[in-house]
Amino acid sequence: MTIPRRTFLLAAAGAAALPAVPRVARAQAYPTRPITVVVPFAPGGGTDIAARIVGEQMARTLGQQFVVQNIAGAGGTIGSTRAMRADPDGYTIVMGQLGTHAVAVPLYPNLAYRPDVDFEPIGLAAEFPLVIAARKDFPPKDLREFVAYVQANFSRLNMAHAGVGSTFFIGALLLNSILRVNPTLVPFNGGAPATNALVAGQVDYMCSDVLTSAPQLQAGLIKAYAIAAAARSPVLPELPTTQEAGLPEFQVASWFGLFAPRATPKAILDKLTDALDQALDDANARKRLAEIALDVPDKSRRGQTALLALVKSEIERWTPIIKAANVKID
Repeated sequence: MTIPRRTFLLAAAGAAALPAVPRVARAQAYPTRPITVVVPFAPGGGTDIAARIVGEQMARTLGQQFVVQNIAGAGGTIGSTRAMRADPDGYTIVMGQLGTHAVAVPLYPNLAYRPDVDFEPIGLAAEFPLVIAARKDFPPKDLREFVAYVQANFSRLNMAHAGVGSTFFIGALLLNSILRVNPTLVPFNGGAPATNALVAGQVDYMCSDVLTSAPQLQAGLIKAYAIAAAARSPVLPELPTTQEAGLPEFQVASWFGLFAPRATPKAILDKLTDALDQALDDANARKRLAEIALDVPDKSRRGQTALLALVKSEIERWTPIIKAANVKID
């Protein structure tokens, strides 16, 4: 039987459109079951806590539970890779951060994913700056004295960090490159052990984050010289910024952001972005984030476009610094 060309083309066009109908319907109905949030680090850390606070509020907006799944290892790249390979249906997302979605690019030559290509950005969730901290009996009294002292004595100083690829580590690389020094870097398995070593006087100084160091600073167990941000922290209001204290080029803020696997439907991404935005505007969520020294990003820095731009800019910023330090992980 011969089918007229016009009839054939209309039938073919209709058949081609059929698969799209269920996809649109699924996106409109989303979500119909719990959503898994991969946290690529162990429970109890900043990434984990931020994911739970934000996820709890997003669950109320979307009407489905957010289930945190901790998949630690390799500086967060194992969990991030698992999330990247998940079905792009909106039911598996990941709480990425500076390390997993920027620093990992130059640090891991065989990285299984491209942060700016293999994920769909949902939005920036929180951020927090670093502080230059030292043991409480470290001789310098302020940041200018600190700079002079470290430059004169770096060959016999120990600088702690929370493991290669951590925010503490890249902060150390940046500070050392600015001061043109090469102290002995002492790795620890996380920010808490590094801070404990500083409290005990086993190391001299480090680039910590407000989240980890604030309790010890407030208790007087360690000292700090400046916060690496444009504005003072409400958690540590007496601590000057690096710009105020004389080292304006040292500004480092880590961040947490939600991502979905590439090819997740735009309608689903938009629902997640909107839910995140509502979570960040919720008074209780903001209070809980502030209590652990996390800053909520301004409206202008939220959303999909802003997060993708941040990822690209951070990769561009940190790649030459890490390459100059000749640090790689196979």
